[in-house]
Amino acid sequence: SMSSSLSTVPHVQALGCASQLFFLVFCAVTEFSLLTVMAYNRYVAICQPLHYGTLLGSRACAHMAAAAWCFCFLYALLHTVNMFSIPLCKGNTMDQFFCEIPQILKLSFSDTDYLREAGLLMVSVLFAFVCFAFIVFSYVQIFRMVLRIPSEQGRHKAFSTCLPHLAVVSLVISTSIVAALKPPSISSPSLDLVVAVLYSVVPPALNPIICSLR
Repeated sequence: SMSSSLSTVPHVQALGCASQLFFLVFCAVTEFSLLTVMAYNRYVAICQPLHYGTLLGSRACAHMAAAAWCFCFLYALLHTVNMFSIPLCKGNTMDQFFCEIPQILKLSFSDTDYLREAGLLMVSVLFAFVCFAFIVFSYVQIFRMVLRIPSEQGRHKAFSTCLPHLAVVSLVISTSIVAALKPPSISSPSLDLVVAVLYSVVPPALNPIICSLR
């Protein structure tokens, strides 16, 4: 994507476009899945510490992570195959710095093809919403437990660790939903670009700080 953006002739081959789309969907869905697993892990560790060894041993955590990676790989593959089986007849120019689903759908041949991929997008939105709801529920239970900590320093440490994760998850999910579901009447190249940067560039830049340094 950076190479295409910086090039004086910003072209991308079909295989490169498919690769961008696959890894975008794969990484996004994997992040939602793993953050959901992490939220459950923290919930059990903080709210049910005596049962942690039974519910979430190292093998259980490895199995959940592996299941998330496998599911996301298959889901991204399904999206990519479906998108590139749609005949494109409305040109070959996208007002975006990478290949994303809404931009490719604008070039689709018929409303039937559009609705087929739109159905998959709705499944993605539902999946993201379920993950977000589960994460919020887990953190609500965690915060209720943290508020019982008598030490103000302990409460501050717990909140400063958890809140940045929720902020990034909220940013990714909200901007992804806007990108997928915004009506064509309010669509514009500048708005599409801003939304795409918010969900594809900002979270990866913040993740190393939040997940590692914190």
